[in-house]
Amino acid sequence: MTAPRRINFAGIAHLALGHADTLVRRWLPDGRREGPEWVALNPRRDDHRKGSFKVNLRTGKWSDFATGDAGRDLISLASYLHNLNQAEAARKIAAAIGIDPYE
Repeated sequence: MTAPRRINFAGIAHLALGHADTLVRRWLPDGRREGPEWVALNPRRDDHRKGSFKVNLRTGKWSDFATGDAGRDLISLASYLHNLNQAEAARKIAAAIGIDPYE
């Protein structure tokens, strides 16, 4: 019996940063870049003005300052935006950037 394969969350989160600009443009197409941040409307709520929902493209940290929702990496952002659990979000990102989620 083989042991279950473990998703390499840290590796995916790290490698996703190299694709952060592409990923957030795909997930939050109404946004704009402001320095190292992507500023967009939060699609999970009735957001009318850009400014409170931001993603740091260098670190992957994100926050909606109006609601307090936040995360520390692009995996948690994908989970939040697409209503996925962390494993599903990690696999989604790994597929998007062309890496094996288990290595």
